[in-house]
Amino acid sequence: MVKFFCFVISLFSVFSLSASNSWISASAHETKPTTAGSLSKLEQEVVAELNLARTQPKAYAKFLADYAKHYSGKDVRFTGEVIMTTNEGVAAVNEAIKFLNNQKPVQKLSIDKGLCLSARDMARMQGATSQIGHVGTDGSSPTARFVRHGDWDGLCIENIDYGNNNARRIVISMLVNDGMKTRAFRKSIFEPKYRQVGVAYGPHKTYYYMCVIDYAEKFRDK
Repeated sequence: MVKFFCFVISLFSVFSLSASNSWISASAHETKPTTAGSLSKLEQEVVAELNLARTQPKAYAKFLADYAKHYSGKDVRFTGEVIMTTNEGVAAVNEAIKFLNNQKPVQKLSIDKGLCLSARDMARMQGATSQIGHVGTDGSSPTARFVRHGDWDGLCIENIDYGNNNARRIVISMLVNDGMKTRAFRKSIFEPKYRQVGVAYGPHKTYYYMCVIDYAEKFRDK
């Protein structure tokens, strides 16, 4: 029986760049886009799921309730799939459901080409390795990757999910945010200041799949 421990899901980095360009710290689908900045089918689905969660949080809670049925202790079991072992078990899912049932809707995110390219830089670099986290194989930070493709006002953030190849499960994973006490991924999804998003999905050498999601308040592409 194969088991996969999903501790790597809880990784994040947040950066803010002011108008003066000084930065401070703040808290087996289609994967090949047809043109620079365009999204694959799964990447488009991730954006759609994010916007569904943001605009209809109570309705989205029902998806988590269905997901919770697949827990056995700390294991998540889907027929014919690798078993995923969580840190907190179903308690984290139930907490997320309660959060969603009390969360007010926020506006939809719009897709930004520069953020997509920034996310794709990271997915392509890291996916070929066993590395996790936010430092690229070229030594780049999220901020450095953002700067390659534009500039911005306010907050700009990178979140990464590992081990999921289904858009809804990617978003559910980030909403549950198992193992991260601050639930930073969940906060990112419902941060009303974020207006734009970029997504890149691809393979990962160790965890099979990874999905990079970049959010921004006001990003301007180069």
